[in-house]
Amino acid sequence: MAWCDAFPTLDPDTLRALKLAIDEGFRAFTRSHGEAVEGWFEPLQRLLIATEGALLATPWPLVIAATALLAWAASRSWRISAGAVLTLLAVGALGMWDDTLKTVAMIAVSTGLAVAIGVPIGVGMARSRRLQSVLTPLLDVMQTLPSFVYLIPVVMLLGIGRVPGLLAVVVYALPPMIRLTSLGLREVDQDLLEVADAFGASPRQRLLGVQLPLALPTIMAGVNQTIMMALAMVVIASMIGVQGLGQPVLKAISNQYFALGLFNGLAIVAIAIVFDRVSQAWGWRLQRHRRQADG
Repeated sequence: MAWCDAFPTLDPDTLRALKLAIDEGFRAFTRSHGEAVEGWFEPLQRLLIATEGALLATPWPLVIAATALLAWAASRSWRISAGAVLTLLAVGALGMWDDTLKTVAMIAVSTGLAVAIGVPIGVGMARSRRLQSVLTPLLDVMQTLPSFVYLIPVVMLLGIGRVPGLLAVVVYALPPMIRLTSLGLREVDQDLLEVADAFGASPRQRLLGVQLPLALPTIMAGVNQTIMMALAMVVIASMIGVQGLGQPVLKAISNQYFALGLFNGLAIVAIAIVFDRVSQAWGWRLQRHRRQADG
């Protein structure tokens, strides 16, 4: 007998009973608490629908002008601003305007949720070594799990629709926000913190007035990574009802529509590049301001 065939395994009946117990336990929880859990997430559905509706109801020239202004405010670069405008014009010319705005709405809401959840957790990790030791293995697992795995519990609990997809995107994109927030706060110069203490700053004042402003470039890098991971999840989340550019890509895969998949895939890449350049430029500007202030 080969050594690889001699590995001890559980009895098949025991393993089957264990899997059945896990499945039945989750189904029982879903039947008992599914409606209550859906009620908890109803505000998220309203927020996402309202965001989509606001973007779709806005005339396209205003959307493009607002995008150009935001890109300029973040980067102070006419090249990045012009690139964002040309990207949106190309997407609209190819007939993907509505799907693009739905994807942007999903990314905006999921990124906002990831930031709102990740920054406080990152602050807690930076302050508590015990919390860091507990959360670090969990974040490692979250970052290494295949993205499809995130769909299983949310679909079984909440079914098919926008909210399960939104939750899957948020959970998938959350780890870099937590890690980089914690890293940025831990990298703040201790001498500056001692100066703040010497002036009688409270822990809240020290956090809001010293630590977070100095850690902001690193936190912005976390926002950048969160946006990229959320965009990477768009196509996969389309399998459970998330509208946007991912659904045509999924349709193209199922029906071998090469042109449809190519155009929508390129649109996702183009939007990702715009988000990446704008958020990176914002982080670099914050880093320059920090260095000038330190100098």
